[in-house]
Amino acid sequence: MVVQESQDTKLTQSDSVCPSQQNRSNTSLSQFSGSSQHFTSNENIYYEPEEYTETDFLLPNQLYGRSRLTRSPQPKDANVSGAPEESICSMVVQILVPFLLAGLGTVSAGMLLDIVQSWEVFQEITEILILVPAVLGMKGNLEMTLASRLSTAVNAGKMDSPREKWMLIAGNLALKQLQATVLGLLASLMASLLGWMAEGQMPFNHIMLLCSTSVSTAFVASLLQGIVMVGVIIGSKRIGINPDNVATPIAASFGDLITLALLACFSQWFYSFIELYPYVLYLVNLSFLCLIPAWVAVSSKHPASEILLHTGWEPIITAMLISSIGGVILDKTVLDPNLAGIIVYAPVINGVGGNLVSIQSSRISTHLHLKCSLGELPVGRQSCSNPWHTFFGSGANHRSAKILLLLVIPGQLIFLHAIHLIKGGHTLPSPLFTIAFLFASLIQVLILLCMADCLVHCLWRRGKDPDSYSIPYLTALGDLLGTTLLSIAFLMLWCIGDSGSV
Repeated sequence: MVVQESQDTKLTQSDSVCPSQQNRSNTSLSQFSGSSQHFTSNENIYYEPEEYTETDFLLPNQLYGRSRLTRSPQPKDANVSGAPEESICSMVVQILVPFLLAGLGTVSAGMLLDIVQSWEVFQEITEILILVPAVLGMKGNLEMTLASRLSTAVNAGKMDSPREKWMLIAGNLALKQLQATVLGLLASLMASLLGWMAEGQMPFNHIMLLCSTSVSTAFVASLLQGIVMVGVIIGSKRIGINPDNVATPIAASFGDLITLALLACFSQWFYSFIELYPYVLYLVNLSFLCLIPAWVAVSSKHPASEILLHTGWEPIITAMLISSIGGVILDKTVLDPNLAGIIVYAPVINGVGGNLVSIQSSRISTHLHLKCSLGELPVGRQSCSNPWHTFFGSGANHRSAKILLLLVIPGQLIFLHAIHLIKGGHTLPSPLFTIAFLFASLIQVLILLCMADCLVHCLWRRGKDPDSYSIPYLTALGDLLGTTLLSIAFLMLWCIGDSGSV
């Protein structure tokens, strides 16, 4: 009776209870009430061990209300999943540090892009600038979806067994390398197509250079950052930090800088071979493509990654196409001498927006995994609600949305000052430019957080895992929104005669 009363009390909390939860709870109790083998001498209830796989879903619903080993059953609202209870203070602290690290990483990426745009290869093959947002966005999508999936697995107790943990990690890393190779090739072909449409011509050796550069950058960056990401999530679990708060921004902290550095170095290196040793470019592409069967074989051995091997391509390919459109806008804006300064700030506004919305998306996804069955929404919750509900509803996810939005202005002020210091401190951003930049960034994050609340719930209702689907869409839209809003801000400043600095 004590257990039944506890569950009834929990099930009255409407914001986090699904319609079928009451039925499942009553069924579970009735199943165990008539079988003595599930009781010990002190009347505690235990579940018997059972065989299960991940073929149904990354986080099977029948595992939500209990741990993997024999423990007393708990209502799904109880915090038995491993996700720590968070106060506002702990949430801010956990989010703030990786957010600042991620922002400084994007500042460094912007400064590096400002330097390398004068390199010979960037001057001769301007389509590389179209490639930049696509490759950076693709890298971020793969890292953040990996971080979101593993964070959810940690909070749901799916990584308690060493064997299961390493199988899950190996399958996801192999899948990520496969996706990086394929998307790197597609991104280069998309950049070549957009460049040909814009200029009316595209030499074949330039296409081969774009392919070699994109695939090499995506593969190496994905491998290095994937290993780092696994270490961050495992470390977060051991020290008791919610990985949803730290994994995705740390995934992007210096990811943009590393990826952009690899992109610049590979492109310049391959450019040195383009006339005398063009066969090197063919060999590079062929080598990476020959590894695809190996990645398919490894990722298909684990049920969770095997599912994504067949179903996880739609969001990341769509996101790559959206980011490529942002790349065209960036390319055209940089070619205008009056607007060329945008190249320093574009990675900053895009990176900050993507980092913040990925945190919110990961948190909402974990909440749904732990509270509801796939395809069901909490009582009283619609797939898409008005923006007011996103920030002023009840629950931890609404508090986190407000916290993330409030971090935009102070965070961007810090990053603007960091750019000023890195440039040598000779010029300051003008007041009008600062206001325009902050306003563009605030509008971008506001739209993204509202879209995250709607998109994650919509995907969940349609039976699609938000951990694998939502972040690619949101970060790609963040890149497009950020580049567009920043271009409009620069254009308005140019029209009124503000140089952007004092």
